[in-house]
Amino acid sequence: MPPTLPLRARSKSNTLGDMQFTIAEVAEQTGLTAHTLRYYERAGLLDPPERDWQGHRRYSEQDVRMLRLLTRLRATGMSIAGMRHYAQLCRVGPATFDERRALLEEHRRQVLRRMAELRDDLALIEYKIDAYYAASAQAEDAPAAMVGLAEPDLARP
Repeated sequence: MPPTLPLRARSKSNTLGDMQFTIAEVAEQTGLTAHTLRYYERAGLLDPPERDWQGHRRYSEQDVRMLRLLTRLRATGMSIAGMRHYAQLCRVGPATFDERRALLEEHRRQVLRRMAELRDDLALIEYKIDAYYAASAQAEDAPAAMVGLAEPDLARP
């Protein structure tokens, strides 16, 4: 289970005793901008939050937890459409556990595939660094010597 950061509460509780947070507090806790939070709401990734008597958004602890998950899904390459689908399934409730699991399993496969590609990319970068070290050690005029360095096969399987 991934580590979770505790919710930092500075705001008021609602009538049910749940903490509620301003858009600025949620932005600080999630690393998202206020603009992105409003976009996520418009895009259907998050239910519209409650509003206080002045019309300001008041996010719940559950909203913050969902935003943290969505942030990780986005950081690992899930599309907005995929995130929206996942969020919609979450809103339906426990009846969608199997579908949510399947969606996350497919995303995991994509993340693992991307990680393998990045390992290949890193290997190429390391190869080039080593080649430049070798060329620098052998030639006074290193830039001219490096022009003809052989390139490894860059094709992906």
